[in-house]
Amino acid sequence: MRMFSITVPASTANLGPGFDSAGLALNLYLTLHVEKSEQWEFVHQSMHLPPVPDASEHLIYETAARTASIYNSTLSPCKVIVESDIPLARGLGSSASAIIAGIELANQLCELSLAFEEKLRIATDIEGHPDNVAASLYGGLVITSQLQNGDIEVFQKTDAELDFIVYIPVIELKTEDARKVLPEQFTRNEAAKASAVGNIMIAALVSGDYKLAGKLMEEDLFHEPYRSSLIPNYEKIREEAKIAGAYGTVISGAGPTMISFTAKGKGKKVAAQLQNLLPSHQVKILKMDQGGSRVTNDIFNR
Repeated sequence: MRMFSITVPASTANLGPGFDSAGLALNLYLTLHVEKSEQWEFVHQSMHLPPVPDASEHLIYETAARTASIYNSTLSPCKVIVESDIPLARGLGSSASAIIAGIELANQLCELSLAFEEKLRIATDIEGHPDNVAASLYGGLVITSQLQNGDIEVFQKTDAELDFIVYIPVIELKTEDARKVLPEQFTRNEAAKASAVGNIMIAALVSGDYKLAGKLMEEDLFHEPYRSSLIPNYEKIREEAKIAGAYGTVISGAGPTMISFTAKGKGKKVAAQLQNLLPSHQVKILKMDQGGSRVTNDIFNR
């Protein structure tokens, strides 16, 4: 008996200088098809998914169980068929989408009626920062900040006349490895300069000045100078994408994928030129996902 499906979009984060605060939902998806069962079972149906672990060690189950426990609820056993377009460990928010899916799984099974703010708080506690999880939850472009009192503020923009081109290499890069190369501290002057770049970039994105936004995206001082050596063809991709007409090109999340922003309708040209130059990469034209995570009630067999 089919119960429901959960669909969660991929995401890119940072957008250059919006470190750990800017995220964007993209039209690659993680989908769960959930059925009642006598015991927990996960079935993976995608080349992008790893071998299935024991159900109790599955990130989606762990997240669902953690969410249920917060509200003193118990999960009913289910069979979960998992499909995914999102490559793992490539900087496209695969773990964030799984976390959002797990929270929604508990929300549905335990009838918790969680508000978006509650889902985001739980996801941020698990992920450690809200940028990817907020984008996958809400959809669109999101700017987030967790305040000293724990509150998470979210700004969302869902209209953008942009195409997004991602350059996905064959290698993986774990987020924890990409964070190891970052400095532990910045001086006040360094932080002020880096924040100023981020402020202008965000203002330009929100106002629709994509040419300016692209320029500032490539001026990040928080993480890209330290991570660039970990990214295959980093300089080549930025230079050739700009020549082909991209506004700007940055590391997607922690990498190793890179992403270009172009005017709507121009993505095909940029993708074609870069694919010729990067035969070992998978080059995709993506769109902004505007709806975020959603649940579909499937037809019950009677």
